[in-house]
Amino acid sequence: MHNWFECKVRYEKTGEDGLPKKVNEPYLVDALSFTEAEARIIEEIKPFVSGEFSVSNIKRSRIAELFDNPSGDKWYRAKVNFVTLDEEKAVEKKTAVTMMVQAANLKDALTLLIERLSTTLSDWEIASITETAIMDVYPYAGAPREENGSTPE
Repeated sequence: MHNWFECKVRYEKTGEDGLPKKVNEPYLVDALSFTEAEARIIEEIKPFVSGEFSVSNIKRSRIAELFDNPSGDKWYRAKVNFVTLDEEKAVEKKTAVTMMVQAANLKDALTLLIERLSTTLSDWEIASITETAIMDVYPYAGAPREENGSTPE
């Protein structure tokens, strides 16, 4: 099981107008603890940031599944409800999970999510998909990747 942490990194970056400006960008890191998440994001960001930077915030993020797509440049957060039947009470029960999808646009994110969920045996419904500000995702380097691009649970 993956433990995802959203890490915000504050640094100074040159804007489109050529002037330096301070930015606070979020990244997603797979780590065992807050300490490891901070160490990993520092190592991952070092090559891309010149000058000083700091990790301004780290919070745990509950993500059930991650679907990466190399042709996508944005990350979308999808809320998916898995529908089960409670046989004792004869009512439907919905269990919400959060999934991350990498895609070029909202339509591609929806298409990829439907394609990946179509192989599950459970009934499901997509409750929402929203674009996030996440700049990049860093899965654990030793984690094996499945052929469809998702991370195994």
